[in-house]
Amino acid sequence: MSQENPTGAGLPILSRSTIWMINFGFLGVQTAFTLQSSQMSRIFQTIGADPNNLGWFFILPPLMGLVVQPIVGYYSDRTWAPKLGGRRLPYLLLGMIVAVIVMLLLPNSGSFGFGYGSLAALWFGAITVAFLDLSSNVAMQPFKMMVGDMVNDDQKSYAYGIQSFLSNTGAVLAAIFPFLFTWFGVKNIAPKGIVPDSVKVAFYVGAALLIVTSLFTVFRVHEYDPATYAKYHGITEEDNKEGGNWLTLLKNAPKAFWTVTLVQFFCWFAFQYLWTYSAGAIAKNVWDTTNATSAGYQAAGNWYGVLAAVQSIAAVVWSYVLAKVPNKYHKFGYAGSLLLGAFGFISVFFIHDQWTLVISYILVGIAWAGMNTYPLTIVTNALSGKHMGTYLGLFNGSICLPQIVASLLSFALFPLFGHSQVNMFILGGIVLALGALSVGTIKETYAE
Repeated sequence: MSQENPTGAGLPILSRSTIWMINFGFLGVQTAFTLQSSQMSRIFQTIGADPNNLGWFFILPPLMGLVVQPIVGYYSDRTWAPKLGGRRLPYLLLGMIVAVIVMLLLPNSGSFGFGYGSLAALWFGAITVAFLDLSSNVAMQPFKMMVGDMVNDDQKSYAYGIQSFLSNTGAVLAAIFPFLFTWFGVKNIAPKGIVPDSVKVAFYVGAALLIVTSLFTVFRVHEYDPATYAKYHGITEEDNKEGGNWLTLLKNAPKAFWTVTLVQFFCWFAFQYLWTYSAGAIAKNVWDTTNATSAGYQAAGNWYGVLAAVQSIAAVVWSYVLAKVPNKYHKFGYAGSLLLGAFGFISVFFIHDQWTLVISYILVGIAWAGMNTYPLTIVTNALSGKHMGTYLGLFNGSICLPQIVASLLSFALFPLFGHSQVNMFILGGIVLALGALSVGTIKETYAE
């Protein structure tokens, strides 16, 4: 349900239930993403990947996002398929179907008789990761775009806050699934080169959750047809039909697009190392093992899931704190969150007790909240309704490119830092601190 703005212009006021339904499928999509990010290092090291080569596998997800999300935005800007849901929802359906199939395959990378450490097993895992991220990106982007399409500026912070809440809820579920299923008696150890059943079941349950939550959004949300969209955004229908050259759009992007991109570079660079090296660092510092086939390493993998859940819960709580910060102090909240996260990163290097690591990941979760609260709000407020999807797809490059750069540089940095997964957290903390400093370059603007 919605009602016209009292001013008689602009996007209508949406009911809170509508805003929830626009975002609800994000819970399932983020569950898939978090299962991938939190378990990928564990899966690849379990099937025989060399820690020094992990960067190759972690390049694939952001590379897929870099290519896919602008394409989804570009074509969905000019899509209208009412029988399939509208402009963005057909892409959500397609992405969801492919993601579910791949989620059933990825944890079985070591179960097809390829052999421990074989190229066949590693290639199978790499290809399934690429397809999982490709499909998850196709499914995820419509949620970001629908908020830009349908939610007015006054409600946008609330809408992205709900998206952040559902995102972190999905992340919590995904992170604790292996630990929880192990507690229920599902086996957490397996023959050499085989991923444990606790991880497999986590992916199966995550796939079911993705189906259910995505269908809620598909059946409960009614997107604006092209004429209504044009009316509410104060543009013509032809504005989006023209498409627009990507280089031209980037050239004409508002300054906030680029200053937020600078901050994003440092943030996502650091978090790429968090996902790549957490399981190995925890195994080394707490369980004193680097053997990926050992029970200690698998226990560390489960504990990282718990810590990832702690991170997400901290992000949910801190998001509510940030929501209370007055507009004039947004930059202070943004920079302060990232700086606390930097301390969290660095502290991992010094801690050898699994429970004390909870504090570290709470601080990391505070940075995660800042990264998910401010960027999209600042950028969408600075954009008009023209090429909204394409711009948000291109802005996703500020997430994907730093991850690719971080993975490529890891081949030089990992040996430079003593071939130690623990040492990489010092580097991540320094980079995140640079992100906090770069917040000072942002100046918030609003489209006419």
